[in-house]
Amino acid sequence: MLHQRWRHLGAASALALATAITPAFAGPSDDTLRAAMAEEILNLDYNYTTKREYIILAQLTDATLFDIDPETQEVNPSIATGYEFIDETTLDVTLRDDVKFHDGSALTPADVAYTYNWIKDERSESNAAGVVRRWLDNAEVTGPNTVRFHLNSVYPLVIRDMAARIMIRKDGTYDAGGEVDRDAMAQNLNATGPYKVVSFEPGTELVLERNADYFGEAPAIEHIVVRNIPDVGTQQAEMMSGGIDWMFNVPLDLAESLGATPMATHLAGPDLRVAFIVLDSHGYTDPEGPLTNVKVRQAINHALNKPEMAQYLIGGSAEAIHTACHPAQFGCDTSVTNYEYDPEKAKALLAEAGYADGFTLPLWAYREKPVAEAVAADLTAVGIDVDLRYVKLESLNQARAARDIPAYIGTWGSGGTADTAAIARIHFDMSSDRNMSGDEALAEEILSAEQTNDPAERKAIYASALGKIADEALWAPLFTYSANYLVSPELDFPLDPDGLPRLQNSSWK
Repeated sequence: MLHQRWRHLGAASALALATAITPAFAGPSDDTLRAAMAEEILNLDYNYTTKREYIILAQLTDATLFDIDPETQEVNPSIATGYEFIDETTLDVTLRDDVKFHDGSALTPADVAYTYNWIKDERSESNAAGVVRRWLDNAEVTGPNTVRFHLNSVYPLVIRDMAARIMIRKDGTYDAGGEVDRDAMAQNLNATGPYKVVSFEPGTELVLERNADYFGEAPAIEHIVVRNIPDVGTQQAEMMSGGIDWMFNVPLDLAESLGATPMATHLAGPDLRVAFIVLDSHGYTDPEGPLTNVKVRQAINHALNKPEMAQYLIGGSAEAIHTACHPAQFGCDTSVTNYEYDPEKAKALLAEAGYADGFTLPLWAYREKPVAEAVAADLTAVGIDVDLRYVKLESLNQARAARDIPAYIGTWGSGGTADTAAIARIHFDMSSDRNMSGDEALAEEILSAEQTNDPAERKAIYASALGKIADEALWAPLFTYSANYLVSPELDFPLDPDGLPRLQNSSWK
């Protein structure tokens, strides 16, 4: 089996290295946790980034108004001590009076109001703007420790959005003196989180130290060094020699084989991230193309051996999915149409659609290459000539924005938010290039689930929308993820049920 061969090759490589390297773990000796990330870290300001690596860093350096407890999904205080809805569209938030920025200055309500108003401002071009603009009219200071948020409409996820996305900046950060500077915090971050920046060499290394003025519980480890190491083989060698203490997004074969040695501990935990294939059902790339035919899209779904991908390529708690959300999310209806793995049925559907001899499908991908290769192999087996285009995320984003992508393998972690809104809105909004369905009625239906506070009504709306997505095969859902980590045997790294790595909660054994 192809998937098993990948695993065996990885195991052989790790075991060979294990016999040649003597470990020299040094993390606790200088109280420094050294973490490796494959993706380049170029910008420290999460208000202007999106990737999972940047979320991890924001957890270290930043703070939001509220926190979401990963165990219970309940809202906890953070910079804010509490909130009150004056009416359905007026929200008062009370702030702590002991929060300091990393430069030692005190946080004020003006900083909070400025941050939210700036993110909404058209000039900001912030990656977080879409989150804020969907519900915020404006924010205003109403007292020495209070801010009032005026909402555009009823929005049930406003507190979750505040907890997950918007990092507070000092008043005037991005437009001091009237000059717009969107990169003001990109390399010289002045934030409020448990760690502050000591030095930053973009694309190479970030050095953090514990923030003595942090208003919350102090982290146990004094320093964290994040190293950009693009090659997983180099990360592996560094882990085995004691050069790093923490790796994530580790391929299953490597995690299992290296975790079986004394050099590292393999941890596998849950993850809200899901993988899927988005199909150009609307015909943006080709109005008469094969993907505009529902039978072709259904054939693609039937062609994919998703259970095997989940088991052999991801492992752990990964499972095949058949709906356009994570089953653990509120509103994720799993009673929708399920296209079982059936290559013969896939071939029959292609023939019915007029493609008995197949067709050429440019398939774009940017994450796990073995997954992309497995998808391509399954589609090839039913007669589809796959042109696999494995690129960096930035290249995929540009091509998608230009409507040059007929199909791509995407993933989404929902920012750790266990609500279908966190994946449905961004992928089916008519203003989003992620939406390749062109279905205005579907977009309006999904939006309506965010315009009521009634849980039963929201569930019913999502059930209807997800049912349509499945019936029309607008996506080919693949699987949930299981987070695979390799950590130093001396590191205690807790795993949270939402799958978001929180290095600030680590400690030495």
